[in-house]
Amino acid sequence: MTLSTDAWTEQMRRGGLELAILLAVAPGTRYGLEIIRHLQELTDLVVTEGTIYPILGRLTRDGWLQAEWQASAAHPRKYYRLTSQGRRRLVDAADKGSDA
Repeated sequence: MTLSTDAWTEQMRRGGLELAILLAVAPGTRYGLEIIRHLQELTDLVVTEGTIYPILGRLTRDGWLQAEWQASAAHPRKYYRLTSQGRRRLVDAADKGSDA
């Protein structure tokens, strides 16, 4: 199967964003808006809620993140944290990056 240049670029962007999200929650739990702010402060990534929440859902379904609702002063928030499988994914990505 050969990917078109546009499809390849999209797949690379999506994979990079997934890794950036995993890195954002690696130090501890964060809710969606915190992840967006973190990515905008520390990277050149511009991420919207419409982009991030489907990815958070997929990463949760894939077992890389665990999500938990927590009460807050304003309203309940869904917090995300890495699972052991998510940590392994980050380690694997770092190992592959060091091979380059």
